[in-house]
Amino acid sequence: MIVIDIDKAKALTKDRLRAERTPLLAAQDVLFQRALESNSDTAAIVAEKQRLRDITNQVDACTTTDELKALSCAIPVVAEVVEPAPEPTPEGEA
Repeated sequence: MIVIDIDKAKALTKDRLRAERTPLLAAQDVLFQRALESNSDTAAIVAEKQRLRDITNQVDACTTTDELKALSCAIPVVAEVVEPAPEPTPEGEA
C-alpha cells in the first residue's frame, strides 16, 4: 500500500507554486513600473501581485493530493455569458 505524506506533498506543492509564480511576478513588476511612468492606475497590478503572493496560503487548507494538484497560479477563467441575438421579425410584423 502506498502512503502519501501529506505534509511533504504540501511542501512540494508550495515549491511548485513559488516556481510557477516567479515569472508572473516579474511580469507584474514590469507592468507596475510602466504604469508608474505613465501615471496610470496600479490597483489591478497590486491586487494581482498580492494574489500571487498569497497563492501558497491555499496549500495549508488542502487535505488531499487532488486538491494540491489542482492549485495553480493561473488566473481562473470565468465564462462570459453571451445573450442570444433576438430573432429577426418578418417585415410587416411589429
